[in-house]
Amino acid sequence: MGQATLITFIVYLIGILIIGIIMYRMTNNLSDYVLGGRKLGPGVAALSAGASDMSGWLLLGLPGAVYAAGLAEAWMAIGLSIGAYLNWQVVAKRLRVYTEVSNNSITIPDFLENRFKDNSHILRVISALVILLFFTFYTSSGMVAGAKLFEASFGLEYQAALWIGTIVVVSYTLLGGFLAVAWTDFIQGSLMFLALIVVPIVALNQMGGWDAAVQAVGEINPGHFNMVEGVGMLAIISSLAWGLGYFGQPHIIVRFMALRSPKDVPKARFIGTTWMILGLYGAIFTGFVGLAFISTQDVNVLGEFGISVIMDNGVQMLDDPEKIFIAFSQLLFHPVIAGILLAGILSAIMSTIDSQLLVSSSAVAEDFYKAIFRRAATDKELVWVGRIATLIIALIAAIIAINPDSSVLELVSYAWAGFGAAFGPTILLALFWREFTRDGAFAGILAGAVTVVVWGGVLSGGIFELYEIVPGFLLNLIIAIVVSKTGKPKSEVRAEYDQAMKKWNEY
Repeated sequence: MGQATLITFIVYLIGILIIGIIMYRMTNNLSDYVLGGRKLGPGVAALSAGASDMSGWLLLGLPGAVYAAGLAEAWMAIGLSIGAYLNWQVVAKRLRVYTEVSNNSITIPDFLENRFKDNSHILRVISALVILLFFTFYTSSGMVAGAKLFEASFGLEYQAALWIGTIVVVSYTLLGGFLAVAWTDFIQGSLMFLALIVVPIVALNQMGGWDAAVQAVGEINPGHFNMVEGVGMLAIISSLAWGLGYFGQPHIIVRFMALRSPKDVPKARFIGTTWMILGLYGAIFTGFVGLAFISTQDVNVLGEFGISVIMDNGVQMLDDPEKIFIAFSQLLFHPVIAGILLAGILSAIMSTIDSQLLVSSSAVAEDFYKAIFRRAATDKELVWVGRIATLIIALIAAIIAINPDSSVLELVSYAWAGFGAAFGPTILLALFWREFTRDGAFAGILAGAVTVVVWGGVLSGGIFELYEIVPGFLLNLIIAIVVSKTGKPKSEVRAEYDQAMKKWNEY
């Protein structure tokens, strides 16, 4: 990496840390630390939700998948686009209103306990346990992505790269809490968007235009154009089913709760959906064009940039497909621009890890420490418990990520399914069904989480190749409804539901 690229990269990191320090002075209580005091405007909320959603997967995992397997991987982008839009359309406004009505809930476990008036704390505890379990894997995926970035860009050993990336993200999350995360996500989301638009356009121009790129890919592997060839129905359903996960992702739907007003939802939905669709298809084009581009490059030139290649059926390819965006950044751009683009990749990684760490730490502080052990804890005390939890969770996630052969996409896939199956149907039923009961919610969450763990970690082959979010989501939904039908919600639960819906109708 050139000196100019390195300097640009370091300046960016310093800027992010400065935001953390500024927001540290604005964080006075747990609501500020966890939810930013419900002060986010639509633009910040939308880009923050998008950036925390997409992670390093958007700039590393998806381009790498398309690079290796072709447009068959685009089914996932279609499912995610639909799911993200429906999440804003169906969940955002109701959740923003209901969480405020329901004792000003600031976390998902907090909302579920207040929604069902659960004095036993069983919903809070099971929800917090699910969050800690799956976010540890999710955070780990981001750390793998960060390590790959530092490894490829700086020539560092994987383990050294892993710890450097971890320290950077943890630092500003520890300092500034939600406000630091939201505003850095806004900046990072803008940078990610710019990178995903610019890189494929420059790459196509370098290849001689779209027709030339298509011809080159066709000569290498005609199957890269076909979205269905070699892809079974289970694989298509599995890819589309990623969209189901949105309704249950705590780090995304918490942005809905943080909006300054439910009236901001339509504008935020437009910004967020546009950002996402353009970003996803920029990532697809990056991977698609990358196959043709890398195959034609001088191996010695690639070696000068630290880019490793292998021969696969006579075609020169990257040894790690998930590094295609990094390779483009280094090969096509001036060192200063390359530094900005590499910062864009780090942005994608950090914007998700910080959100996940924040939600996980809030689960420890609000849902374990305060609810179970010390109900009289002060706000300042809870903020520090959250910060300590952030550090511990980050360390565990980094240890999981220590294997250099870890796949960003596989780790994300498992955690995404866990949240989608455990919380997706629960959130939807809580917002739309007046007769939903606490026991139904508990049984559904447990069924969804256990199904993902067993289906994704123990079973394999045949029907079990279906993405685990599908059986997990369906079982949660069915069991939650059946169990709720055997009982009745408390009268005060129904009354609060009616109050929330009345307020929702006002908007």
